[in-house]
Amino acid sequence: MASVETKPAATKAGAGPKAAGGPKVEISLARDLGLLDVTMIGVGAMIGAGIFVLTGIAAGHAGPGLILAFFLNGVIATIIGSAYAELGSCFPEAGGGYLWVRQGMSEVFGFLSGWMSWFAHAVACSLYALGFGSFTAEVLRMGFGPMPVDRDVLAVGIGVLAALLFTVINFRGSSETGLVGNIVTSIKIFILLVFAGFGLQKIFGQPDPLAHYTPFLPEGWLGVFVAMGLTFIAFEGYEIIAQSGEEVKDPDRNIPRAIFLSIAIAVFIYLLVAFVVLGAVDPPPGMPIYKYLGTLGELGMAEAAGQFMPYGKLVLLLAGMASTMSALNATIYSSSRVSFAMGRDGNLPTIFGRIHPITHTPHYAIFISGALIIGMAVLLPIEDVAASADIMFLLLFMMVSYSVITLRKRRPDLRRRFKMPFFPYSAWLAIVLTLALSVTLFELSPIAWYGALAWIGVGLVIYFTFSVKQREEIKEKERPIIMEEIVTIKEYSVMVPVRDVRQAYGLSKLGAVLAAVHDGELLALHVIRVPKALTIGEGRVFLRQGRTILETVIQEARKYDVPVHTMVRLGRNVAHTILDTARKRNVNLMLLGWPGYTASRNVAFGSVIDLVSANPPCDLAVVRFRKPWDAPKRILLPSRGRGPNARMAFEMARDIVRFYSQPEHGGIQPQIRVLHVITPRQKPEDLEVFREQVTRLAQLLEMEVTLDTIQAETPVDGIVQASRDADVVIMGASAQRLFEQRLFGNIPELVMQQSATTIIMCKRYQGEVRNWLRRFFLPEPIDWDDPRLGGIRDEDYRESANGGNGGGGIG
Repeated sequence: MASVETKPAATKAGAGPKAAGGPKVEISLARDLGLLDVTMIGVGAMIGAGIFVLTGIAAGHAGPGLILAFFLNGVIATIIGSAYAELGSCFPEAGGGYLWVRQGMSEVFGFLSGWMSWFAHAVACSLYALGFGSFTAEVLRMGFGPMPVDRDVLAVGIGVLAALLFTVINFRGSSETGLVGNIVTSIKIFILLVFAGFGLQKIFGQPDPLAHYTPFLPEGWLGVFVAMGLTFIAFEGYEIIAQSGEEVKDPDRNIPRAIFLSIAIAVFIYLLVAFVVLGAVDPPPGMPIYKYLGTLGELGMAEAAGQFMPYGKLVLLLAGMASTMSALNATIYSSSRVSFAMGRDGNLPTIFGRIHPITHTPHYAIFISGALIIGMAVLLPIEDVAASADIMFLLLFMMVSYSVITLRKRRPDLRRRFKMPFFPYSAWLAIVLTLALSVTLFELSPIAWYGALAWIGVGLVIYFTFSVKQREEIKEKERPIIMEEIVTIKEYSVMVPVRDVRQAYGLSKLGAVLAAVHDGELLALHVIRVPKALTIGEGRVFLRQGRTILETVIQEARKYDVPVHTMVRLGRNVAHTILDTARKRNVNLMLLGWPGYTASRNVAFGSVIDLVSANPPCDLAVVRFRKPWDAPKRILLPSRGRGPNARMAFEMARDIVRFYSQPEHGGIQPQIRVLHVITPRQKPEDLEVFREQVTRLAQLLEMEVTLDTIQAETPVDGIVQASRDADVVIMGASAQRLFEQRLFGNIPELVMQQSATTIIMCKRYQGEVRNWLRRFFLPEPIDWDDPRLGGIRDEDYRESANGGNGGGGIG
């Protein structure tokens, strides 16, 4: 588990977890993305709108040399990708090029990299909006005939509306989930492969299949370089993999693998598409194919598909619309997050770094980015928009490549789990090639270069007149926070995942009691569920909300002289994060709090508790507090005295008695009453069996108990009635029935709902082998937090009162 621990250092005022005199607060991030997930993120970002929009335009500049342009771009992307892989392994936290350039070059270049990245993503978004508008306008023309409005005007208008729509969607916090993203990417790849298949069939059905590829470089090498610069945006996307480092499982291996796999997949498909487009199209008489494709512009691929693929034009147009929509949504997200990060760091006005209290999205950053996107879409033609984005990305990649060189010298201490091969020659080659490609784009669009230089100039003015001063003011507000780290190592550990102050108060007291009896420690965990609209790293803005909660645990534990360790984890899935923490910390007992209600279907105690309880990695107790925890005088044990869960309930009752019977803790002697409910269906001999088993277990555990019976229609009625004379009821979980998702069985659930007394439900850890068998043969409970099911369903997961994102998520 990668973690970021607060240490004795300067920290922003009010942002640190605990001031002097407090124990260590560990901040950790949950990792959810495997190799396939993160590879599909890169492939989806690369095989996006660029290939649909720019293929025809680039073919008009390079001719068959477009194939060579795509191949060389793939080589350059692989070299730069290795730089991103190295830096991503050194700095797995979110930030990407903005962070690396600031570390490797200087503050001013770090600012410029973020400033240029914001502009590049915004301009790329304008390109996708214009592409979507053009494809949609063509579909409308095919369906309804000539439009009363000029086609170009209609395309721009549709693009502006799309940009507005997705700006609002991003503000509301809606985003494409991982599963949906993988499906969209798979559909795009499938359509392009089908397109290539029909094209190859036509090419090799001709008498001379290679006739259309001569001359290979009709516009010379300059045409190839222009096409390379123009289409390099189609290879932009692999850097997102490195920026996702905080969320990737085994990032040392998976990030480099995913980068190179995604580039290889994209290059293969691009080469196929270029080969087919330039060899399977029938141009008008006397006009070369590449010139014909150039005149078609962004509709080049769709028109080509219409010639050799059934319903090809419509299919490609619809695929292009879906691709540009997906890219539009993702790029508005990434554009606004860059400006959000800069505002949060003090490089832009603080308004950029503000989070909306309801949607938990950086609303000002989103709307300002949306305005920039719309402005570029309205003011510039599509070629100039593409060239502007390419220039900015190429210059940004150049700075990242140079940062690899400087960081090798400045920071030899960094752990480089992946190293750029053929260093430093490969890094210098990347610098030269990206600079050369960006310069060749002046031949295509001088306006794009003028705009890029103007944007850089404005950024430098902002930096020296505003950012430097604001960053100095932020540094002056920082104050040192001395952290006291508990060095005591205990063999027994009780973990209490806490959601709010009220829950922390009860669970910390009970947890401290149970830890003290075993001379153990208390581990307080607060999980902050980060919305999909924010990256895991950006979720740090919610860390402050966990401070008061954890301080409550610390204060209560100190009353019992129990060592306490506090931890904050950021993650998408609360239950998985709790389980991961318990496993990696070798927890002996976990206490979960249940508020007493759930709105989720098919679950007993709420999505989080049910998921944690399915295969707990330690002993588990679920508590419903009916009143604040205090020394109990009367403990009720409804039990037959058999089974591991019943034994755990007996042991917990014994531990509570031992603690409170000590003079320093009150010196009282709580009475334990073991209850047997006699129902009309029971046999007379059941009572004798009950007495024998309970007596044997009590003797084994060296406990003093009183046996009691009660007559009732059902066990639930009897337990609820008897609980009225008790301060706490401790029950063992019912045996799980086949295909039963209600993990504790119906009796404990109903008792917890109906009884007015505090209830503790115990479930003994069964061991890894037995848990594995259960997972293999029995179905898992439904994970309503899973984004593939549309996100969290459980209303028990309440947001904290201070407007945060809700922590702990128990219930």
